[in-house]
Amino acid sequence: MEHVADGSAAAHGASDAAADWPGLRGARVLVLGAGGIGAECVRGYLRAGAVVTVVDRDPARLDALPPGPDGTGAHTFAADLAEPGAGADAVRRAVEAMGGLDVLLHCVGVNDRRPILDFTEDEWDRVLRTNLSTAFGAAQAAGRHMVEAGGGRIVLLSSVSGHLAHRKHGPYAASKGGMNQMMRVMAAEWACHGVTVNAVAPGYVETPLTAGYLAQPGVREELVRLVPAGRLGTAAEIVGPILFLSSPHAAFITGHVMYVDGGRTLV
Repeated sequence: MEHVADGSAAAHGASDAAADWPGLRGARVLVLGAGGIGAECVRGYLRAGAVVTVVDRDPARLDALPPGPDGTGAHTFAADLAEPGAGADAVRRAVEAMGGLDVLLHCVGVNDRRPILDFTEDEWDRVLRTNLSTAFGAAQAAGRHMVEAGGGRIVLLSSVSGHLAHRKHGPYAASKGGMNQMMRVMAAEWACHGVTVNAVAPGYVETPLTAGYLAQPGVREELVRLVPAGRLGTAAEIVGPILFLSSPHAAFITGHVMYVDGGRTLV
């Protein structure tokens, strides 16, 4: 997920996609990752009336999450999901806190923009462990619960980098490509139990995590030239597709990578 953009969602005609999504009121949602897109999705789920638990390793991010329209916020706890067993523990705690689990959204990820020749094996493993292994641990635990319960929605935040060969994105691209295929296998195995597993793959979307990268001379302009829409996206524009895949409206969609990229993957 190359997260980078200019302009607000409203300026580009994006409606408040989070408002009043039928079928999400009362849904029990676990969001892993409270960064830019994760935080926007928490806002969206709360506005849709869902009950939300959020996990992030940074307590400051959790403290900064917005409350819902009724003034109540998400249940939060800090954990490093890259630790062995942490994903399964997060699912267990969320199920205990909410009385069940209907939706899992995985938004945990890091990037390290260097040529492949510059990586050590430990540095390569760190990116894959953070991006892919955390998704496996949490999705496996959520899938086990949902299969037993007879249904659920799992949404993984992927990236156009899982499809395109961006230079200086070696481990990141590998993690997102692996995520896409892992998601497809999970979808095939759990579909008969009413569990859908999908991925949303943003293009260039600006978040606080990429502000420094975008500030480098010429970077923003170069990225905009690659997008047929002629602009970068916003974190808010990723929320609607994620809410859709989390909702009953997507009950017959599974194993799908939804590109939200302004046409980046067309060229």
